[in-house]
Amino acid sequence: MKLLHVDGSILGAHSVSRTVSAAIVDRLRSENPGLAVAYRDLARAPLPHLSGAVLAGAQPNATNTPDIQHDVDLGRRALDEFLAADIVVIGAPLYNFTLSSQLKAWIDRILVAGITFRYGPSGAEGLAGSKRVIVALARGGLYGPGTPAAAAEHAETYLRTVLAFIGITAPEFIVAEGIALGSEAREQALTGALEAASALKAA
Repeated sequence: MKLLHVDGSILGAHSVSRTVSAAIVDRLRSENPGLAVAYRDLARAPLPHLSGAVLAGAQPNATNTPDIQHDVDLGRRALDEFLAADIVVIGAPLYNFTLSSQLKAWIDRILVAGITFRYGPSGAEGLAGSKRVIVALARGGLYGPGTPAAAAEHAETYLRTVLAFIGITAPEFIVAEGIALGSEAREQALTGALEAASALKAA
């Protein structure tokens, strides 16, 4: 079994989403010592943002300059990693009400028509539904259901939408929120998220 671990935070050791995503991976690995883990750090090795030249360059028989071909190859490697994984763990911070741009760039490389989704007579059909996806989501404020800021939360809502689009209709979310509301709130949120990670089912 293969697991892909993706971190989208730019905060390094100070990142709550990284701490929780690592705990999730540790939990799954402890239950399955043979689990093969691939890791992608999108802050240390960011993918370029998608461009029209890259979209054109990814078409069959395209004639590319070396820089465009390099970009196309980076995207293909990211897609191949995703396709090979049975489990995907994503560390997702909420920045300015949405995902980090680094994580969005990765998502743009795994949503590929004909590979992770296709259009048919009934509309879009997801092709990646066999994967288990677990998201460690960190939010500085309080954005849960019923809170005044709930409508401004565009990370969990976006991820649920985009994952469903490629067939992953039951992603698991572990949320640590309120982490910017003081040291006590941060510690409480992190403790709760780590406890949830330790309680995850192995399969």
